[in-house]
Amino acid sequence: MSLTLILMRHAKSSWNNPALDDFDRPLNTRGVRDAPRIGRWLVDQGHTPEEVLCSSAIRAKQTLDGLAFQTPVMFLPELYMASPAKILGAIQAAFSDCLLVVAHNPGMSMLAADLVTEPPNHPRFDDFPTASTLVLSFDMDEWSHVRAGAGRVLGFVTPHDLA
Repeated sequence: MSLTLILMRHAKSSWNNPALDDFDRPLNTRGVRDAPRIGRWLVDQGHTPEEVLCSSAIRAKQTLDGLAFQTPVMFLPELYMASPAKILGAIQAAFSDCLLVVAHNPGMSMLAADLVTEPPNHPRFDDFPTASTLVLSFDMDEWSHVRAGAGRVLGFVTPHDLA
């Protein structure tokens, strides 16, 4: 049995309104364009999530909307600007075989680096730009067993790769 984890950083957000709280910033034009590209890439690769854990920040919710998956979603305020340990804790409570997590850097890039057995050969993996998406496979049957260094990379993509 194996589990598939999709880690996605939210798509590019707007800084046009300085009066907005960071939590409330929406996607910009590029972010609105990039999220559906990533959704199509995931489907083309055969990775359709059965469960989603998403930050409750506006830009994360809009990213998820752009992916266009019809999947049960849990919006978790604790994923907003979460540490790698906090994100991993949410993952370890998941229940389906294919899980998507949409959250923020630096926690996402740090967790991605922690989980892989070997990083993908991609020049942008370390900085995990907006809408970057990592797909990992874990040879285990319970999310509670997921740990550092146990994830085999099935794919990594940035919106730039799909342009």
